[in-house]
Formats: sequence, C-alpha cells, structure tokens
Amino acid sequence: MSAAGTLLFLLLVILLMGAMLSIVFHTLRTGISPMPSSRRVRQQLLSLVPPDLEGPVLELGAGWGTLAFALADHCPRAEVHAYELSPLPYAFCRLRQRLGPRPNLRFLRADFFAVSFTGASAVVCYLYPGAMLRLAPKLAAELAPGTPILSHTFALRGWTPTHTLVTADLYRTRVYRYAAPGRI
Repeated sequence: MSAAGTLLFLLLVILLMGAMLSIVFHTLRTGISPMPSSRRVRQQLLSLVPPDLEGPVLELGAGWGTLAFALADHCPRAEVHAYELSPLPYAFCRLRQRLGPRPNLRFLRADFFAVSFTGASAVVCYLYPGAMLRLAPKLAAELAPGTPILSHTFALRGWTPTHTLVTADLYRTRVYRYAAPGRI
C-alpha cells in the first residue's frame, strides 16, 4: 500500500473511531442511543396523529430522523421541530434534510428540557423510562389541556393513555397517545 493509501486508511479509521466515541459519549450523557423507528411503528404512531394538524409539533430525541421526516410528510401544515443532542445523528439529519428538504421540518441541536413546550400542538417522543419520568411534569406544566402526546415504546408512568396500540412486529412495540392534563 502506498504512503497516501496508508494515510487515507488511517484517517478513515480515526474518523470512524471518533464517530463511534461521539455516539457512546452522548449515549452515556443522555441515557439512550439514537435508534431509528421501524416502518411499522411509524405507521402506528402516525395513525394517531391527525394529518391536518397545524402549529409546532415537537419531536423529542430525533435520532436519525426517521420519525421526524415521517411526521413532516404526514402533517404538511404543521411545523415539525426535531430535537437531537448527539452531533453525528444531528449532522446526518441535517444532511438528509439538505438532500430531501421538507419545508415544514427543522432540526435543532438542543436539550429539549431547556426549551419551552408552550404553544406546541403535539409532542412526539421515543426516549427511555428515566427521561419519560423527568419529562412528565414538564409536559403537564407547559402544554395546553388536551395537547396530544405520543410516545413510542415507553409509557408516561402514572398517566392513563387515551390510546395504546400494539405493533405487529417482533417486539410487539407499544405506541401510546396521551392528552396533556393541563398546566399545573
């Protein structure tokens, strides 16, 4: 192998290691790794979202963007704000948005716990039990009564869903729809 080929190979290995370390670091920091939503789960979740929804739809923990893009396509009159902290999935989402733009989709590299949910017309999330526990009081305090909250896989402990769908997949993945109880 030539010196240039060896240098290129080493650069590629360093970039891949850096990408993997970035994902591991942010997984440890946030408590969840970026996981794409399967087609079946996306379909189940979207069946609970009215396509004529307008206003801001918050997608918390966008990961690789599979759910954010589906939401933007399903609700063309809504403004989908997709939050992701991990830099590699965020960069991937931004690149995908550049290659196949959705005018109603915006990716934000921000901690959604630090932003206001006031005025959201819906909230969608695929998080983990600890984040859902932490998120519950914020949802109750900041969302208008009746605002739809959709959760992929993980329930809001102590809340009663208005709908629970079970996906016909290997894991029998649950999709929950809640109505915000109102400001506390």
